[in-house]
Amino acid sequence: MLNMNDLLKQAQKMQGEMQKVQETLAGILVEGSAGGGMVKVVANCKLEIQSISIEPEVITPDDKEMLEDLIVAAVNQALTHAQARAGEEMKKVTGGMLGGLNLPGNFNIPGM
Repeated sequence: MLNMNDLLKQAQKMQGEMQKVQETLAGILVEGSAGGGMVKVVANCKLEIQSISIEPEVITPDDKEMLEDLIVAAVNQALTHAQARAGEEMKKVTGGMLGGLNLPGNFNIPGM
């Protein structure tokens, strides 16, 4: 049986490891695309959009709404990929122990 000091040490160790993962997530890039790759969005696993690229042939003044829809679809796909990858990285640290918990502060990773 673990005593309170051991539990606190383990919790501090896990918190440190989770902080390292949070820093790592900023450097992991994922991509989402729409329109057969005509619109591409790159995001990191901290759910920050890094870049958006749009093929020139998709940019037509008379179809602004379609371009907006493609951008939204590509962004959503990139963020979905980022959430999944972040969950994988966090599970490496937690061993899946935290299951579906939503943690406070910077440790709240959607999709975990």
